Amino acid sequence: MDTKGAWRSLAWLLGTWAVTRTVLLLFVFRVYAFPGPDVTSDVSVIYRGWYEVLQQGTFPLDDVTWQYPPAAALAVLSPAVLPFLSYAHGFYVLACLADAVVLALLVYAAGRPERSARGAWVWVAGVPLLGPTVYARYDVMVTAVAVAALLAGARRPRVMGALTAFGALLKVWPALLLVGAVRRRAWAAAAVTAAGVALLFAVSMPGAFAFLTFQRDRGTEVESLGALVFHVARHFGWQGQVLLNYGSIEFLGPHVDEVSTAALALTGAAFGWLLLWRLRAARFAPHTLADAALTAVLLFTVTSRVISPQYLVWLVGLAAVCLAHRASRMGPPALLVVLASFVTVLEFPLGFSHVVLSDWYGVTLLAVRNGLLVAATVTAGRRLWHATVPRSADTPFPPRAARQEETPVSP
Repeated sequence: MDTKGAWRSLAWLLGTWAVTRTVLLLFVFRVYAFPGPDVTSDVSVIYRGWYEVLQQGTFPLDDVTWQYPPAAALAVLSPAVLPFLSYAHGFYVLACLADAVVLALLVYAAGRPERSARGAWVWVAGVPLLGPTVYARYDVMVTAVAVAALLAGARRPRVMGALTAFGALLKVWPALLLVGAVRRRAWAAAAVTAAGVALLFAVSMPGAFAFLTFQRDRGTEVESLGALVFHVARHFGWQGQVLLNYGSIEFLGPHVDEVSTAALALTGAAFGWLLLWRLRAARFAPHTLADAALTAVLLFTVTSRVISPQYLVWLVGLAAVCLAHRASRMGPPALLVVLASFVTVLEFPLGFSHVVLSDWYGVTLLAVRNGLLVAATVTAGRRLWHATVPRSADTPFPPRAARQEETPVSP
């Protein structure tokens, strides 16, 4: 592309981001009301309550809805850096800033010959499809850390490892970014950073790891894949309940434990598949790190007992990093994730009352959204496997020298 064309494309990208994000801010600032339940109450009520407790130097020890690792306290406390704004307004501004950081990272990455602007467009287009929920949760901040880690990737393994560990201490799932890391320095940096930050919180604030016991009696959240069993079963006389439990709307009643156990078993199977892939994989290109991260997070999302709308923010961010690499084969899964994001906003908040009632409109929306995520997961897994695992059954594990030769990353 010539220089003039490149600048025109960048102008369209930034203009689209500015317009769509202005609309999101107008919704979360309540200038205009977005249809459906108020998604901003999590910030103005729940986060604000945690903020007041955390300011006293302790974690919410008696609040079972606090289900986050210790560094999440930094996200909840972050509006304190904007004392001239109310807590909620400060949070929304910082969420928008995190969104801008992701865009800046993707635009900067697109300047290299082996990179593409497709990733930036996935982020710009995918995020607003989720509606104001994006800015009313701290997941966009975690996604910014994850995107930075993946873009540091093979060129800066220590930076990648440190950022991954910090992201994991914000919301656990970024730990999956390491599944495709081939440099020991990335793993070492992650271990050192995780241990150091965790120790700092453990000695400075009581209850840093109380969250580990707060999800013991969870049910099956109404938007998860397993929940479809009970949505359909309600039409045939199932006698369970839909209640607010552990901070989300969940099914509770007969056979919920069995479905939740099955979800955990599927998560274990997903981990087993990832381990098998890692043992068999022999071709590691620069984009493999991002491709593996998207596949891993998709696997653990669809098998989870909970699929909250904000989880799609993670997937859009990871899909964007994949498509920032010209050689990535994750185009179809990325498209499916973007489509799932659009169906998600139809399901929550627009159609959430239908989902809670399990009427056929709500069940259909949920089945389509979850079906798109399952299709994205299967497609991503197949493409990752075929791109990295040798087809010859005679040499499933090539010599170490050959594996390093096929890994075009800098030391």
